[in-house]
Amino acid sequence: MEWLNYHHLYYFWMVVRAGSISKASQELRVSPSAICAQLRSLEGNLGEKLLARSGRGLRPTDVGCIVLTYADEIFSLGRELVSTLKGRPNGRPLRLVVGVVDGLPKTIARWLIEPALRDGESVCIVCREGSSDQLISQLATHELDVVLSDAPSNPTFELSSHSHFLGECGTSFMATVGVAKTLKNRFPRSLDAAPLLVPTENLAVRRTLDSWLNSQKIHPVIRGEFQDYALLKAFGEGGRGVFPAPSVIEGELKQQKELKSIGRTDDVRYLFYAISLDRKVKHPYVLRLCNTACKRLSPGSDGGRLNKSTQNYTQEDIGGTGQLL
Repeated sequence: MEWLNYHHLYYFWMVVRAGSISKASQELRVSPSAICAQLRSLEGNLGEKLLARSGRGLRPTDVGCIVLTYADEIFSLGRELVSTLKGRPNGRPLRLVVGVVDGLPKTIARWLIEPALRDGESVCIVCREGSSDQLISQLATHELDVVLSDAPSNPTFELSSHSHFLGECGTSFMATVGVAKTLKNRFPRSLDAAPLLVPTENLAVRRTLDSWLNSQKIHPVIRGEFQDYALLKAFGEGGRGVFPAPSVIEGELKQQKELKSIGRTDDVRYLFYAISLDRKVKHPYVLRLCNTACKRLSPGSDGGRLNKSTQNYTQEDIGGTGQLL
């Protein structure tokens, strides 16, 4: 059996945290040459390059990022061990690391993640944003527990991931009162020649939106295309045009920035998925996340429709030890 030298790993961990060997040597009170020797030994044992030069400092390589994730957990456990032996409450929270795809409305992501922060429970939420491919890659290396997305994982991606369909809802078209006053005729005709802010073409809802506009023979003036939904909404709140939004958050949007609903259609659907590496949900807070979708996207929730299969995420997935199977 090959044994990992945790002393070498600790030096690597400290160098990454400090950003350079010289800063780490000051914290550790060890010479830079000694740290360099420890790092070379670690890279030699693992057979991988762990650090790369970045300006005047160092950054972890792709493999180094994976090693760093394990090092964080290892040394966190070490601190917990010391605290336990000294009779202190360890207070170590369970981590839930969530990837949120850029095109997913952040209000939806908050609705889904928030239940993990219930009072009296020790949990640390880590949220990362990016494109679907970027986040799925991080899921593959176990850097993420789950990815929240507006589309299932790409079947051409060489990864055995599972897309859990959480639900869907229609689309509401929102605008500031000032923009709404300039629109004529009834919805959806009011969108014809209107300034419109839309998601970029690589997002699933954009393709559905374009198809619907064409079928209605409506030709808005596209004033902006955004991959990040939060940025799209910010421009809409700034009065730059009409923007689409999931109908389930229409009520919340109306309470912000004096926004008004121009109209709603069920022919343009927002879809919501939780993507994991396992077919059966294992992480307790991912299970809770899926159950939250059942409530938020239930019939009557401003156009939301529940995916019936989501109801299968129950306590039956939990074994007698309290761990998810």
